[in-house]
Amino acid sequence: MQYELSGDSPSILYVDDEPTSRKWFALEFGDEFRVVTAGGVDEALQVLADRSSEFGVLVTDYRMPESDGMKLLRAVQRDFRHLVRLLATAYAEKDVAIAAVNQGKVFRILEKPLDGEATREALREALALYRAQALERVVNEGRVAALREALGFLAHELNTPLATVRGYVGSVASRYLPPDADAPAGVARFTEEYPGELVTALERAERRALYCQSLVSTFVQSARDAYPDAVPQSITASSLVEALLDEFPFEGNERSCVVLDVRSDFRLPGRRDLLYLVLCTLTKNALLALRGRPQPRLWLEVDGRAEAADPRRAWIRVRDNGPGIPPEVLAKLTREPVTTRAGSGGSGMGLMFCQRVMQAINGGIEVHSTLGEGAMVTLSFQPLAAS
Repeated sequence: MQYELSGDSPSILYVDDEPTSRKWFALEFGDEFRVVTAGGVDEALQVLADRSSEFGVLVTDYRMPESDGMKLLRAVQRDFRHLVRLLATAYAEKDVAIAAVNQGKVFRILEKPLDGEATREALREALALYRAQALERVVNEGRVAALREALGFLAHELNTPLATVRGYVGSVASRYLPPDADAPAGVARFTEEYPGELVTALERAERRALYCQSLVSTFVQSARDAYPDAVPQSITASSLVEALLDEFPFEGNERSCVVLDVRSDFRLPGRRDLLYLVLCTLTKNALLALRGRPQPRLWLEVDGRAEAADPRRAWIRVRDNGPGIPPEVLAKLTREPVTTRAGSGGSGMGLMFCQRVMQAINGGIEVHSTLGEGAMVTLSFQPLAAS
């Protein structure tokens, strides 16, 4: 279902079995509203089945020969819930009003013969309610889409470290030696190819488990932020990068090759959780590119000195001295899923995700690279305020 959010007003569907009543309604209110009429329940349901997205308000008579308005209201409540519903009736018995509210979820009950001014005001209020509800649905659908995308990306990011944890734990378990008959209680024995091998494996497994935990916590915060009226988290660029350095599961001496350079700090717009996932992706890609390189170096740089001529000058930059990105791949990055690591499970979706996150906060992402000299990814922001 597509919801009407343009400057044009959605139509009003008026249902009444009396031709004179339909003609009067269209003439009386057609100067302000777009009015479509139907002569009965079946005709109204057919109109809605064909063109439901055009309508924002339904006004139906109660007493009609083929079927009463309550049947139509119940059907609309079930199949076209976006419509704001009004019931027009000269038979305003108490049980009719109660059924209309409880079963048909009507917004107003209008007494026939309809009063022109009172009905006009009710139609204005109904359309205003429709627009408010349509906007809320669009916002909620955006939140759901963002959560769905974040969840898919989270699953992708968790797969590798969890597989590594499983591998380390399986390796430790395979080294277990059954106890001898005279072995002391409470002592387990394992084989090692070199001293400290198993402790190292467990420590690496723990680091990856902690990283997975941080990603899950990040997604949980995304879910909380998706609720209406949630206050988005705000964090400084330097704090985000420092959190990454604390939580990322660096291999071996990878951490020692990372250089943090905060030239001028700033507060980040947008949600902390999604930006954290963006930084994790860029850092992981850079470290994979650096493996096996002599004197590897990864720079994480922050500069919040935005200028009037370029309000998006505030940036976070991830730069490495790796092998660089081939020109044919570089030309497609952030526009389509391409990867230089297809053989090792890369899908190319990571940078696409980063691009969408940055676009959502009116930011930007630029990738520059020279073969043999490394790559540089710049995330540009409109900062909230200098810190």
